[in-house]
Amino acid sequence: MDNLTEKQRKKCMKTITSKDTKIEVSLRKTLWHKGYRYRKNYKKLPGKPDIVFLRKKIAIFCDGDFWHGYDWENKKENISTNKNYWLNKIEKNIERDKKNTKKLEEKGWKVLRFWGHEIKNNLDKCIKIIENVYNNREEQN
Repeated sequence: MDNLTEKQRKKCMKTITSKDTKIEVSLRKTLWHKGYRYRKNYKKLPGKPDIVFLRKKIAIFCDGDFWHGYDWENKKENISTNKNYWLNKIEKNIERDKKNTKKLEEKGWKVLRFWGHEIKNNLDKCIKIIENVYNNREEQN
């Protein structure tokens, strides 16, 4: 059962954005301050990656835990409101993420995906992973 009225829930859901989320912004700001230059929400690639290093062909996605299905097998049991809608929506998101990752890799891209809680709780580790991949990857043609 939802604690919010239908009107309150609608207002709440309208505030959710698909770009410039807190996790994306914190990751991008840290990379920018370290001197890395990138494209954001790059529309020319499958899945519109949140961060793209064009010359190195690195695509980075910042996946929100709920929307992209973190620990989905356990979490899906806890959905109580509009269960069929959310199961269908999140499972489609998971499949779309897999397809986009595969398409990018087939085109020679290195794909990095970070869960929201990873960025929030251990930003430095995420940055080190990105730096390691960036520094060990040749420029691509």
